[in-house]
Amino acid sequence: MRRRHFVQQAAALAALPALGRFDWVPGHQAKAREVNGDRLNGWLAQFDRIGRTGSGINRVAYSEADLAGRAFTKELFTQSGLTWRLDTAGNILARVPGTNPALKPILIGSHIDSVTDGGNYDGPVGSFGAIEVARSLAEQKVRLRHPLEVVVWQNEEGGTIGSKIAVGLLTPADLDKVARSGKTVREGIGLIGGDVSRIAESVRKKGDLAGYLELHIEQGGQLEKTNRQIGVVEGIVGLRWFEVTITGFANHAGATPMDQRQDAMLAAARFTVAVNDAVRSEAGRQVATVGRLNVLPNTTNVIPGQVVLTVDLRDLDQSKIDRFTARFEQLGRDIGAATSTSFAFTQLVNSTPALSDNRIMQAVEASATALGLSHQRMPSGAGHDAQEVAHIAPMGMIFVPSVGGISHSPKEFSRAADITNGANVLLNAVLAADTVLP
Repeated sequence: MRRRHFVQQAAALAALPALGRFDWVPGHQAKAREVNGDRLNGWLAQFDRIGRTGSGINRVAYSEADLAGRAFTKELFTQSGLTWRLDTAGNILARVPGTNPALKPILIGSHIDSVTDGGNYDGPVGSFGAIEVARSLAEQKVRLRHPLEVVVWQNEEGGTIGSKIAVGLLTPADLDKVARSGKTVREGIGLIGGDVSRIAESVRKKGDLAGYLELHIEQGGQLEKTNRQIGVVEGIVGLRWFEVTITGFANHAGATPMDQRQDAMLAAARFTVAVNDAVRSEAGRQVATVGRLNVLPNTTNVIPGQVVLTVDLRDLDQSKIDRFTARFEQLGRDIGAATSTSFAFTQLVNSTPALSDNRIMQAVEASATALGLSHQRMPSGAGHDAQEVAHIAPMGMIFVPSVGGISHSPKEFSRAADITNGANVLLNAVLAADTVLP
């Protein structure tokens, strides 16, 4: 290592006493540790063949490809000297004892299932990165005070099913939801080795974990845009979905004068533009999307009598979500009055923002600095298992760049060097968190 780079690392780590002492090299100058990046990226390259089709990666939950991916992952646990087990929800877990058996575990991991026609990095980077961190610690003969647990959550893409079960938020109705594989969640849990009749045994309570860290690809383009290597996630945005039913009157397209129409499509178009304008009218990172429209009767020569559309609203500030909700409803009333239509709002999904723990964010930042990696704080605009775990434990996330900001696509790609950087930050953040978390 060049002297200048060593001095930079040593100086960065010297600032860590505010977080807790980096004491995994007793009696020596602390320095950042590193994983085996080649090994980690080699695993990802092998995994790319599982579920790969002409249209992308298809490892949807409970499919044959998902089962093959889980078998591959279990073998990685075994190769890495980790004794894996299944909980009754079907999550894959391994535990490394700490030096203090009275302490609660630090949990790290992610998922390995994919969306339809997706990519190979969303999920596996964090899952395999966690396995690699545990393996590297063992190889370097480092033992934490806390137990370290590695988890691979099941069916994240179908609604964070495995992590929802783990925090006690899955409802009986959720078990009957149909996954992209065509199997219900109930069927899927049995297929992967879980036991629906005993899933309560997998629930963890507040205080059962010291903390949770998840490495993930950004799935957006902010890191690439700002030329930063690491994203320190401030929190996962809250999400509110609406279904908006706009009712007008279907009538003949040729025989009805323009000033006598109750055109639901016209009202929907005005509402779509109004939602966009409202969200863009003030500074902030809030986003809203009109993503689906169903039109009735959906015929060329008939004025649309009804439109059902969806709105996806997201922000890290719950009060802002509430405020924009009220604004959208007012827009509906105003546009309805102007177009002789009516608007009815039905809330489909309402998840509150999950804020990262400040101690964990500081550990991630200090670790990135110690490794000489540029970083920035940022929100996650996508949902993750970390959002569920935040209900019961302090959590944090580490982002690495997604080339072109592309994800949930066959073109999803993160460079090997960035993946290695992320795993190195995860390793050192775990070590730092071990000193500051109770």
